[in-house]
Amino acid sequence: MMKFWNKRAQLGVLTENVAFEDEIKTIQKELKDKVKKKFAGSLAIRMVDSGSCNACEAECNALSNPYYDLERLGIYFVASPRHADVMLLSGVMSFNMTPHVLDAYEQIPEPKWVITLGDCPAMQAPFEKTFAIKAPAKEHLQVTHHIKGCPPSPKEIMQGLLDFLKKI
Repeated sequence: MMKFWNKRAQLGVLTENVAFEDEIKTIQKELKDKVKKKFAGSLAIRMVDSGSCNACEAECNALSNPYYDLERLGIYFVASPRHADVMLLSGVMSFNMTPHVLDAYEQIPEPKWVITLGDCPAMQAPFEKTFAIKAPAKEHLQVTHHIKGCPPSPKEIMQGLLDFLKKI
């Protein structure tokens, strides 16, 4: 037991994952540079839920906390598709939500892009195609990029946004 306490006294409390934080900082720097270069420093994203379990939305909410803080990088979630550059689509395309998703897409000014988030819009989730499900999303929208995962972590979402910015 003394060995543990001696080591603890020498090293202190180790709760940080330095490698993870270095990866996040690298992604954040690249994101900020790409947003500045391609969108004049401000990328507006309209998040649209087309029938999900809200796990992807919860991970996107984490992007607004002080740890990830996407707004500091010039990436903003906006309430209106008319103010958006990109649609971030989560959830399986349900029958009832498809017209609303298409309406939101039409309201986004040109040029516009669609990023699908999670496995549901790509129909990789455990759903069968029925009358109530109109997935995959690429049958209805021109999808530019897909961020896979169920749900993707905030780091994976940031990496996916970076990959999208590199792609366009």
